[in-house]
Amino acid sequence: MLDLHSQTIVDAADACIAGISQLPLDQKVAAINELKKRLHDISPFRAEPVDCVLWVKAESVTANDYNPNSVAPPEMKLLQHSIVADGYTQPIVTWPVEGGLEVIDGFHRNRVGKESKEVRKRIHGYLPVTVVNADRTERNDRIASTIRHNRARGKHKVEAMSDIVVELKRRNWTDEKIARELGMDSDEVLRLCQITGLAEMFTNVDFSKAWEIGEDDGAGGEVLSDETTLDFDDKGRVFHTWEKWECFKAGFYEDRPPKGMSLNDGEERYRQFLADLNAFEAALEAITTTWRYSTEHYLTNDRMNRIAWLGQASVAYALGIPSCCRAGYHRLTDTEKYLADQMALKWLNRWRKGRGEPPLMLADAQSKTEADLY
Repeated sequence: MLDLHSQTIVDAADACIAGISQLPLDQKVAAINELKKRLHDISPFRAEPVDCVLWVKAESVTANDYNPNSVAPPEMKLLQHSIVADGYTQPIVTWPVEGGLEVIDGFHRNRVGKESKEVRKRIHGYLPVTVVNADRTERNDRIASTIRHNRARGKHKVEAMSDIVVELKRRNWTDEKIARELGMDSDEVLRLCQITGLAEMFTNVDFSKAWEIGEDDGAGGEVLSDETTLDFDDKGRVFHTWEKWECFKAGFYEDRPPKGMSLNDGEERYRQFLADLNAFEAALEAITTTWRYSTEHYLTNDRMNRIAWLGQASVAYALGIPSCCRAGYHRLTDTEKYLADQMALKWLNRWRKGRGEPPLMLADAQSKTEADLY
C-alpha cells in the first residue's frame, strides 16, 4: 500500500500517462523512454542496466564484429520461435557508439528482431535494449563485456575466443588482466594464444609452426540466409558460416582421433598419408574441386597458413583423422616435408588460377601478417 504522499504523486502521473497515450507511435516511444530514463536516474537500482529497458529503432543497433558465440541453425530457429511465441523476455545489451548502439550481448536476439518479418512488425521496427557502463567505451572493454556474458552461459567458440585474446594482447592487455576480465586462468589464456599459431603471443613456449594453420577465423556468427559473402576490408576475402564448411562435416575439428585409434596411431597414419604423394594429391584435387565453401573461406584468408590447412583438410577428407593429429607432419623427413609442402602449394595455385588469381610462393602461402585480427 502507498502512503498518502506517494499516492498523490502516482495520481499526478496519471495525467502525464494519459497525454502520452494520445501521441503518435514514434513520439509515444520517445516520451516513454525519456520518462524511463528520468525514473532510472532517481532509482535505488540505477547501477543496474536492467532497471532501464528502452525501445530504440532497430537500425540504430549494430552487431559487433568480435562475438565469439555461435548458435547453430536449429537453436537459431528455436530462438526465433520463442520470441514469436513469448515475446522478448530479455533485452539486448548494448554500448553507445558513434551513430547509435553496438550489441554487447544479444547478437542473435538482435538478428531476430531485424530479420523476422513477424517479430519486426509486432515491435514496430524497434528493439528492447539496455545500455551498460557508458563511461567505459574502449573496444577492449566492449570485447571483455561480450565474453563475460557468453562465458556466464557457457557459450563461446574456441577459435573466435583465441582471436579475441590475441587482439587484447596486441592492445597491451597483460595475461593477468585478460584472465581477470574474461574469467579465465593463465593456462587458458596461453592455450587460446597457441590456437592462433602466433609465436609472438607466447615466446616462452617451444613449438614448431611449420604446419600450424594460424588464424582459422570464422565469420563472426552465422546468418539466416543461405549464402553469405561479408566485406571486412580484406580484398578478395570470402566468408562462409561454419555449418557450410565441408571440412567441419569431415571431422576436421574433432578433438580426438576416430574411435579405437590412439593419438600416436593418428599421428602415424597422418605421416604415412602425407608421405604417399599419390594419395595426398588425390585428396588435394578432391578438396580444391569439390569443397567450395571451405576453400573459399580458408584459402582466401592470407592471414593464415594455407599450406597447413590444405594438408590437414586432406587427411580429414581421406582418412577422417582430425587436425589434432597434425603433429604427424613433424614425423616426416625434411625431404618428405619439402615434397608435401610443394604438393599443397601446387594445388593451392591451381585453385587460385581457376579464380583468376596469381600464383603464390611457398612463403606467401604460409604467411601470417601483423595486421589486427577480427
